[in-house]
Amino acid sequence: MEGILAVRMQVLGDFWYMMPPKGRKRCRSLTPGVLSNLPDNVIDVILMCLPCKDAVRTSILSKKWRYHWCRLTELTLDSSIWKAQDLLNPTVKFTKVIYQLLSLHEGPITKFTLNTALKITCPTIDNVIYFLSKNQIQDLVLIFPWHERYKLPSSFFTFSQLRHLILHHCSIHPPPAFQGFDRLTNLVLCEVSISSELLESLISHCPLLEELVLSNPEILNTVEIDAPMLKSFEFRGDISSICLKNVPLLVKVSLEGDYMKAEDLDFAKIFESCSFLEFLTLNFFSIKFFAEEGYETPTRLPYDLAVKQFHLLEIKLVNSYMLANALCLIRSFPYLESPEILAYGDAKDDRILESLELEHLSDVTFNHLKEVKLECFSSTMPEMQLIKLLLAKSPALVRLLIDTYYLDKAPLERRLEIFAKVSNFSRASPEAEVVYEKFEFHID
Repeated sequence: MEGILAVRMQVLGDFWYMMPPKGRKRCRSLTPGVLSNLPDNVIDVILMCLPCKDAVRTSILSKKWRYHWCRLTELTLDSSIWKAQDLLNPTVKFTKVIYQLLSLHEGPITKFTLNTALKITCPTIDNVIYFLSKNQIQDLVLIFPWHERYKLPSSFFTFSQLRHLILHHCSIHPPPAFQGFDRLTNLVLCEVSISSELLESLISHCPLLEELVLSNPEILNTVEIDAPMLKSFEFRGDISSICLKNVPLLVKVSLEGDYMKAEDLDFAKIFESCSFLEFLTLNFFSIKFFAEEGYETPTRLPYDLAVKQFHLLEIKLVNSYMLANALCLIRSFPYLESPEILAYGDAKDDRILESLELEHLSDVTFNHLKEVKLECFSSTMPEMQLIKLLLAKSPALVRLLIDTYYLDKAPLERRLEIFAKVSNFSRASPEAEVVYEKFEFHID
């Protein structure tokens, strides 16, 4: 009886937070028997909100609930199905769960998630993939331990209904007869092992692909992205290995770099097909720039881009190669409206950078710039130069927001000095307002 009550409380507790306030008020007056009279679609919603093992336990609630979980169209297997004693031999427990799933489940499975940090034998996983290939799967998430590379079986490449796919720590080797996933719209590949040629082929054989995320793929050569329907692209790794070749509808791009030669970072090649690009995020955090003697960064791209929002993160302004590449891009964004810049450096750095002087940028005017955000402002000389530049070159500027997270830790005298200097900078826009506020989501 206590077990039944516990499951009832779990079910009602999870469903409670999905209800609007009026529904919660009515629920207080319902008797426990209400669970037996719920419509099937409501039971489905409740079950999909529960961990897999709790969904199975609901069979003891009443006859109507018995084995109702067997008809769920969405299933998730993660660490919640293991007890502490099972960790000694997780494969045995996992195989048992899978056997129950295969033998008891009825009807289609449209969404399936497997997320395990434990080493599971491949034959068991292979059986799951084969089972799913016969069940009209549309949304698939496979996340394996970081130290493993699960080789996807041939049955994986027969998913004809697949629309959303997330793979972590897998080895991908499509068979020669593989024709692609012709209904796939979203693809996420995280630390997968795949050749450049096969990755190019996989992407080009997903004609409806709209969102693509590649995080640290184990590739050696340049990859040309041929995806005519692609709208959003995120990449983390060696940026110089990416070429956006055929992406006429691409609107949003996020790039996080890696160790590279400055001359290998060819933005002109990367963005040559991005005619409609509006949102660009460039994260310099893990980029280690070095350049051969005599190398000079281009001052601008050979074409303009329609970028309106530019998030420039973790840039070290005193790094001449980082700054030169950033200025090259900004010069090529004539319609830029709202940049967001996170710079970092030594607060005691008082170097004046020639490349940020107004005279050095006499050919630049930010005619469409309306709002600028400067994150983690620490009042270095290069940051002050940047503020002076933005205020002087932005005739349509409305607000310049300065993050005070670090500034608040400075002595009052120093803060007043900064406020006075900024207030004395000339402004091209009579409407321009400088706002100091503490931004959220800081991690020390």
